[in-house]
Amino acid sequence: MTRFSTAILRQKLLEVLTCGGCSVSTKKRAKVAAFKPPVVKSDRLRELITEEQSESGSDEGDTVETEMKSEQDIEEFEKVVSALHQIEENHRREAAVEIRRMAKEDAEARETLAMLGAISPLVGMLNAELEIDSQIAALYAILNLAIGNDLNKAAIVKAGAVHKMLGLIRPELSEAIVANFLSLSALDANKQIIGSSGAVSFLINSLRQNKNSRQDALRALFNLSIVSANAQHLIEAGIIDSLLASIGDMNVTDHALATLSNLVASSSEARHHLSRAHESFQILIDVLGWLDSPSCQEKSAYILMVMAHKSHADRVIMAEAGISGALLELTLMGTPLAQKRASRMLEMLRSKKGKEISDSSFAVSAPMAMEGKYKITIGEGTGDMSNEQKAVKQLVQQSLHCNMRRIARRANLPEEIVPPPEHLNKTKSLPF
Repeated sequence: MTRFSTAILRQKLLEVLTCGGCSVSTKKRAKVAAFKPPVVKSDRLRELITEEQSESGSDEGDTVETEMKSEQDIEEFEKVVSALHQIEENHRREAAVEIRRMAKEDAEARETLAMLGAISPLVGMLNAELEIDSQIAALYAILNLAIGNDLNKAAIVKAGAVHKMLGLIRPELSEAIVANFLSLSALDANKQIIGSSGAVSFLINSLRQNKNSRQDALRALFNLSIVSANAQHLIEAGIIDSLLASIGDMNVTDHALATLSNLVASSSEARHHLSRAHESFQILIDVLGWLDSPSCQEKSAYILMVMAHKSHADRVIMAEAGISGALLELTLMGTPLAQKRASRMLEMLRSKKGKEISDSSFAVSAPMAMEGKYKITIGEGTGDMSNEQKAVKQLVQQSLHCNMRRIARRANLPEEIVPPPEHLNKTKSLPF
């Protein structure tokens, strides 16, 4: 049953009592209303919103007050949306600024403004012929309307915002455009549309060149990499080299590795490009030693595990780069997930290559707690050692050698100063 406010009920009773005496004034009001801009017929919207808010009130006075406030809010929303249709650019810019303010922290305002038709004229303001201030106002208004609202995200893309934004690329607008692509790419239905639009090249350039927006650009690229259909666009735009170059910057490394994980898992071409990229395996192996970044360790181990599983040639390159020692460290010091992945890779190297570990059965298990320390005992000689012990000793030597090479490289020292692996272990025990 439809609920009426006190004012509406009073008006209905007056009309009945006067037997149509107010019909003339009603017709006049209708004529006046006809001159208003026909933006959206929002009577039903007003009724629904008012009814919804009135149901939340428990007191009649509170209900009336809430209804009046809802009416005022809707009138304000209608007024600002109507201003978006004005001919004067200044009026439209002011309306966009106001919508940005309204939608910033109000989920109901985002929904109501979209229902009143704010999205289409805002997208229309992404026009190169308008002043840059108007373009910026429209971009941030669209950004705020999309916050936490999947329907608005879909409507913005459907209105043609993706191609409009690509036509506005310039330094002054790049941060706002990147932020919008990040927001819109969060919706699965938009991922392939954005990926095939040409936005990938712009996002990769922002990752490489724009320090202020590189994190948002990388997160947007990560969103796009979730859809396997976008892999080709990403690879052709040179994303592999850009991701490898980003590793080491702790602000973006985790997302760079996550994006690379998506690509190597879904695309053979991505694996092909990664295996041929300069020092790609050495970079990923170095990450395995980042004890203070367990998430990065896990992702790097996953990438290397996928690459090793898919290609014997890649396993050979990894072994030559000293991966066995880094994997052994990871099985001892990494998170449970990292330990599991490292153990699987060691098993792959043992069973499929046969050079790093002996042919006898051997498995590396996770460490057991022993007062916070772990020890591996290494004998001076090898005559009384089993094949498994010899394999562990060799891996420890390679691990030490790999760590010293990394330290020398980071200190800009020549790697020739690092002694060979067989000369590193002179003590009987190695603390971990």
